[in-house]
Amino acid sequence: MNSKFLLILVFICNVCFSQIKSKNKTEIIKTDTGFEFLRNGQPYYVNGAGGTEYLELLKSIGGNSIRTWSTDNAQQILDNAHKNGISVCLGLWVDHERHGFDYNDEYSVAAQLKAFEKDVLKYKDHPALLMWAIGNEVDLFYNNFRVWDAIEEIAKMIKEIDPYHPTMTVTAGIDPAEVFMIKTYCPSIDVLGVNTYGGIQDLADAVRMYGWEKPYMVTEWGPYGHWESPMTSWGVAVEATSKEKAVFREVAYKSILNDKDLCLGSYAFLWGYKQEQTPTWYGLFSKQGEATESIDVLNRYWGNSDRNKAPIINSFLLNNLDKKESVKIKRGKECVFTYEVIDPENNILDFEFVLMPESTDKKSGGDFEKTPEPISFKVIEKSNKKIIINSPKKPGAYRFFIYIRDNNNNIATANIPFYVK
Repeated sequence: MNSKFLLILVFICNVCFSQIKSKNKTEIIKTDTGFEFLRNGQPYYVNGAGGTEYLELLKSIGGNSIRTWSTDNAQQILDNAHKNGISVCLGLWVDHERHGFDYNDEYSVAAQLKAFEKDVLKYKDHPALLMWAIGNEVDLFYNNFRVWDAIEEIAKMIKEIDPYHPTMTVTAGIDPAEVFMIKTYCPSIDVLGVNTYGGIQDLADAVRMYGWEKPYMVTEWGPYGHWESPMTSWGVAVEATSKEKAVFREVAYKSILNDKDLCLGSYAFLWGYKQEQTPTWYGLFSKQGEATESIDVLNRYWGNSDRNKAPIINSFLLNNLDKKESVKIKRGKECVFTYEVIDPENNILDFEFVLMPESTDKKSGGDFEKTPEPISFKVIEKSNKKIIINSPKKPGAYRFFIYIRDNNNNIATANIPFYVK
């Protein structure tokens, strides 16, 4: 085989390899007004969800992307997403100072970088990959600014190995100091990811005010966070009902859509279930996989499929008092819970009631929490709008939950915190 033929063969192989690579390419382009994603040459606005379950439902309502926080089970997640026509913002879990990681320890930092290099090499060519998310809320309760040097080294490494997918780092909210640190010390970061809840309506202005000049994404958004919500007189957060969460999700999503110049899209939180403060606070689904009214909101904006809608709880009271009124009851006394519920399609509804002590395993930043064990109770009276029970005999803080299910795998939820004297 002569050298000329070999050169031609190498050229053809390189062209073919380049074409294969270009089939999975995400780039950020400058527009007349801001930025946008191009995925495989086509404009791509992210209608995303944070989580890895229920991808067929996500696709059916117009969702096109999911976000992970780490590379745990990444191959399976990427394969499943690709099968459903969904992209993946793949997270690299950068260790947190608040969990004991020392960013002055050069050996630990180097080992973390090396581990991420293996992940990037392993997954960079997967057809579902959209981009890399380097760290999640490493700024939460931190003091050592050297974490930003580590973020930059990871982003720089990714750009050398995988120039086809943008890099992002994700902060807990947004403030001018963090923006300055990332701008100054992390030039290889392409996108700023912001987790924000009650502050979503101010985010677009804050991004500009604090001097961020690249695009951003809303990487977590949902109901008011527990730290932003009303508190009872004994110091526990008051949770919104599933209807109240849906109403605020619509407000939040309109705020996101209003800034398509700089915002490349968002990931609704949480596309799944978790215990955080309560079993119902952040999940768009119940533990059994039933969909809440917030999914109907996403459906209206993303695809407007004809899926059956979730039940709607309009009110939930304890002894005619609202959950924000710090209800206190003597032990063993009657608790009269009243509720108003409708179903958009007049489906038959099933009601479940759960009594729990207030959680004592509350963490920060989404760390794992243990769900309190339910407490048995005696029903004195029950109708389609009311249930009467006796309060626990042991003094302390409790919550009473209502779950309303239809026969189409949808659910409405609410709870009332109360204190037994």
